[in-house]
Amino acid sequence: MNVRIGKGKARGTAQAPASKSMAHRLLICAGLAEGTSEIQGIASSEDVAATIDCLSSLGALCQRKPDEEETLLVTGAGSRVTERKNRVELPCRESGSTLRFFIPLCLLSDAEAVLYGSERLLERPLTVYEELCRRQNLTFCREKNSISLKGPLEAGTFRVPGNISSQFISGLLLAIPLLKEESRLEIVPPVESRPYIEMTLSALETFGITFQRPDENTIMIKRGQICSPRHVKVEGDYSNASFFQALDILGGDVCVEGLNPHSLQGDKVCGSMLELLKNGRPELDISQCPDLGPVLFAAAASSGRGAVFTGTDRLRIKESDRAGAMADVLSRFGVKTVVRDSRFEVSSGGLAKPLEPLPGYNDHRIVMAEAVLLTLTGGIIEGAEAVSKSFPDFFERLRALGIEVEKIED
Repeated sequence: MNVRIGKGKARGTAQAPASKSMAHRLLICAGLAEGTSEIQGIASSEDVAATIDCLSSLGALCQRKPDEEETLLVTGAGSRVTERKNRVELPCRESGSTLRFFIPLCLLSDAEAVLYGSERLLERPLTVYEELCRRQNLTFCREKNSISLKGPLEAGTFRVPGNISSQFISGLLLAIPLLKEESRLEIVPPVESRPYIEMTLSALETFGITFQRPDENTIMIKRGQICSPRHVKVEGDYSNASFFQALDILGGDVCVEGLNPHSLQGDKVCGSMLELLKNGRPELDISQCPDLGPVLFAAAASSGRGAVFTGTDRLRIKESDRAGAMADVLSRFGVKTVVRDSRFEVSSGGLAKPLEPLPGYNDHRIVMAEAVLLTLTGGIIEGAEAVSKSFPDFFERLRALGIEVEKIED
């Protein structure tokens, strides 16, 4: 699907979508509980659907509540996750969170589990889990579109580098409470994306899991803990709301509602970073909030002043090479960039209207960043359906803010 965006100023109120990151965590905790949980604010995105499907594969029952489309009733599988004797297949689609969260859960059983995903997803690093399986002599067989696993995972001390994706740490935290003996998880500094780890711990605490923290990088987890069912609501998503916040500093008048000012989300810093980009040429470290990269790069280009971003190395292993993709996108607006391993520099200068449609790179955040920029110039995005991964009604919400949006079928 292609989308034509008209030049215009966004005005109005935008409701923040539910946090995809928190939805994954709450859904999994509910799926591991004994009993039925009610979770409000489960939007219909491809990534969240992947987590729901994988929970169903492990024995949880997930149903939409009648007359409440965004409320999910989850009857958890509880201890059956560790007692599983049958082979299971888990469709992870293109969701990195789903894949990395479910690998340790599948390793709790000695029965085979096969996780499927897109080729791009299976290209993403999984070294932490591969090395863990090698140390414990567990099956980890990686193919082009699948991973075959067999446990059982043994309790003990788990040492994980902190400068890799926090999804590995979160995946282990979700599984370790179910082990038969107490375990210790040590995070080796430096630690990137710490807020995501704190979000996982918060979700576990919400569902009754206890742990001790001798220091900020050590977590002691008691054995044999089962989540308790809960009624919870998913908070607003700072990451996806950032695209509406960016419209505001681009000259629009947009008020974003539904965000928790006390949230643990690392992307909460977006508002302050956007203000810095609006008023100067800052140097910003985004190592703790890499998902904000595309929208911040777009905002830096739109200001005409440019900016320097550090901590950008992990952008290369997302749904696309986001550093390379955004460098290409900005070049089509006439903006020069300098891309290094962990540095992304946006040069000063104005925007020119792209002469050709912009490629979507099959990446939801690239497409949404392009849409923000096109409100200044007008233009077309190819492959705009990528937004369905995290924000299926993004263009409808953009239109509600007064921006002309025309969908063009291929």
